[in-house]
Amino acid sequence: MEMQLIRRFFLRLSIMGELRVHQSLLTFACHLVLSVSVYGRLEEVIKDTSEASRVFNVLKDILEHILLDLHNIQKNIHFWQSRAEGSNTRKAYFLIFERGPRAFIDGTVRLIRECVVEGYGMKNLSHSASAHISERITVLSSLRYHLATFLAQVYTEVDRFGEELVKNPEESLPTLLVTINGLFSKLEASIDRFHAMHQIDSSVDGSYSFPLMFDKLPEVNQEGSQWTDCEIRDAINLIYENLHKLDSYLSVLVAKHQKPRKVTLYWMRYTCGIVGISVCSIWLLRHSKLMGSSDIDNWIREAKNTTVSFWIDHVEQPLLSIRDELFETFRKRHKGVMEQEEVQLTANSLHRMLLAFSEQTTGEKLPENALDQELLEIVMARIPQYTSSQVQRESAGLESD
Repeated sequence: MEMQLIRRFFLRLSIMGELRVHQSLLTFACHLVLSVSVYGRLEEVIKDTSEASRVFNVLKDILEHILLDLHNIQKNIHFWQSRAEGSNTRKAYFLIFERGPRAFIDGTVRLIRECVVEGYGMKNLSHSASAHISERITVLSSLRYHLATFLAQVYTEVDRFGEELVKNPEESLPTLLVTINGLFSKLEASIDRFHAMHQIDSSVDGSYSFPLMFDKLPEVNQEGSQWTDCEIRDAINLIYENLHKLDSYLSVLVAKHQKPRKVTLYWMRYTCGIVGISVCSIWLLRHSKLMGSSDIDNWIREAKNTTVSFWIDHVEQPLLSIRDELFETFRKRHKGVMEQEEVQLTANSLHRMLLAFSEQTTGEKLPENALDQELLEIVMARIPQYTSSQVQRESAGLESD
């Protein structure tokens, strides 16, 4: 049941050419296939024959190589699709500024020529960029489709031969090897047909100059049902050779349609940075002691003096002023405390005077802690009596005269 689900997954992947393959999902599927379909059914055979173990390793290697190629292709497709989704201006910018210095010169010359002659330079440039991007998406998507189809067919055949490999390994192993070799031939034919269709319209130099040609098993081996150990080893080695040829072919073809390297994408920024650093280096060298100039020393001395002056005028002196003001404030506050003590002494002295006057007026001994308000009332009550007595004395003095 698990094998059927996984086979459907890869078959659907091979049919949907625009599907974005995720590496972790493919890796999980490949390990599931090996653990459920291949390893589980070849476990008993592996215990008996070393050739069956090599077949198992071949299947694992095919799986790992194809999945690695699919992942590499998918990364490039994702880049080109992101560029295809951009605006026409963004596409033209990519065609001129993100493909290296030579493409920058060619694109600039072409843009100027078409603007002067035809007047549609930017429009034609955006169309060329769209065609450039579309061609790479088409080629890479086709390769992804064929590889996914090949992988699904391998899993299908492994599932079909699974029971026979356990029951009758001596006959099933050769048949499985012949079938896998035939799948390589089908992959070769499908890629050749794609080459024939796109060879004329290709703008990439050398894309289809070398065909994909796999080695094939001799007809004698394909017809016989009983193989010797030597023949099985030859068939396994042939599969490895074909797998190596496939890797070499894909590495060259994908390299011609892959996304630009990071250095190529940002070559303009790197160039400006290098030019800027070079100009600064030359300028510093001209004003250094190596060229007999003391400009740098003078600039350093002036910068030092300016820094010291700034520190003194705008940092040290303001801090000192703030410090002096704070100390002066503290001193004034201390002086204010002393004045309050003097005021308190004066208040105590007045209290004693009021107390003495009140005792003389009333003729009684008053407590020391008597309130000032009470003492003032006694004083105020005495003032009218004192005033009237003084008036009477004056009047009496006048009458006597």
